[in-house]
Amino acid sequence: MDRLSLNAEERKVLGKKVKALRKRGSLPGHVFGKGVDGENVLLSTKDFLKIFHQAGETGLIDLKIGSEKVRPVLIREVQHDPVTNQPIHIDFYQVNLTQKVTVAVPIVQIGDSPEAVNLGEAIVLQTLNEIEVESLPADLPEKIEVDITPLKAIDDAVSLGQLSYDRKKITISADPAEIVVKLAPAVSAQMEKLMEEQAQEQAAQAAEAQAAEGAPKEGEAPAEGEAPTEGEAPKEGEQPVPQAKEEEKPQE
Repeated sequence: MDRLSLNAEERKVLGKKVKALRKRGSLPGHVFGKGVDGENVLLSTKDFLKIFHQAGETGLIDLKIGSEKVRPVLIREVQHDPVTNQPIHIDFYQVNLTQKVTVAVPIVQIGDSPEAVNLGEAIVLQTLNEIEVESLPADLPEKIEVDITPLKAIDDAVSLGQLSYDRKKITISADPAEIVVKLAPAVSAQMEKLMEEQAQEQAAQAAEAQAAEGAPKEGEAPAEGEAPTEGEAPKEGEQPVPQAKEEEKPQE
């Protein structure tokens, strides 16, 4: 990706006072890195959003602080307001252009949609949305593409080892056999409802079977602790169950 440029200035306002800066359209940030001095910066929210849209978290940016200082950075973290979802703070990671870095890069689909998908018989299931790559900062890809055109039949898949990228500049340490996308059968709403009903029916049958297993069978003695029924001989140590007296009939 081409080097992008973003203007900033040194920031001396810290803590809760930065809230007033945001109201004026400014965005606080912090620059850090291995073996470098950290620095607080201030930049335009509008300018940042424009650059972030182009660079994402893999694009190398020349962060120009004031009129003399330029730091090569990656956008490491963007904090958002939980209500407005607007950025409220940026962390920039300063890189050494001669040392490799490891960054998560998104995987995006390209190519023609399979015929089975167009007919509603299948879906393209993407099981891996991003992958960590290692390269020099200037060689970091914006994205890695996966072509779904070869997917024809159910269970056809594309693995990591089949992806196209510059293997001389980029290293991916994950298992090459790991699946990125595959063609899976489409499940309609009607089929989902039927599967749910079947699951509920199976659960009810299992509950009935479990309840039946817990009940004493005909001819079996009651479980330990249960009182013997009327007419049964008491077990050793148990008190006999008093017999109900027959109701006396009135004399005629």
